[in-house]
Amino acid sequence: MSAFDDPVGCMACPRLAGHLSFLRKRDPDWHNLPVPAFGNLDARLLVIGLAPGEKGANRTGRPFTGDVAGELLYPALNKYQFASQPNALGEDRWANLLLQLSDCRITNAVRCLPPANKPTTAEIRQCNPHLSRELAAMPNLRAIIALGGIAHQAVLWSYGLKLKEFKFGHNVQHRLPDGRILFDSYHCSGYNWRTGRLTRESFETVFAGVRAYLDA
Repeated sequence: MSAFDDPVGCMACPRLAGHLSFLRKRDPDWHNLPVPAFGNLDARLLVIGLAPGEKGANRTGRPFTGDVAGELLYPALNKYQFASQPNALGEDRWANLLLQLSDCRITNAVRCLPPANKPTTAEIRQCNPHLSRELAAMPNLRAIIALGGIAHQAVLWSYGLKLKEFKFGHNVQHRLPDGRILFDSYHCSGYNWRTGRLTRESFETVFAGVRAYLDA
């Protein structure tokens, strides 16, 4: 197993570092830094999102808390025994400190909030070595859920694989060279939920597949 430390002090991307610097002045009580992963490195499941949301993880400091995406993700994790509670937020709308993950870790392809929630390709690539090291530091990892096409691409980059050979699609599964299974899902964003591209039922189907795979 390789060592891994979350890049909580990284400022390698000038545009992202400048954006967070501006937000620290505007909202000094928010996290406004690279967001660390949530969950242990010995987990068998790794969930990978795109990047922190401005009023979500960038505010709370915990992935998928504080915005609509977590309202789909954490109930699904709880339903399939990966999270102790379905509610990711405390009464004051900050992270629920009683919430624990079980056999699961949550991270992002890009650790910093990008302007307009749109990281550049160069920023995704700049952050990719962190994901590569994280994957290498998880000795028991068997299943990876990629939430959206960017997370899917980030996993492939970490493995040196080509997109044309591992096409993204909702509830599509790919076996990776080391035997791990990549489970793809549309991102649980508010946009996908509002437009009906993703429903709670279709989202939870992915997690049901992961649970069945890990329990087999």
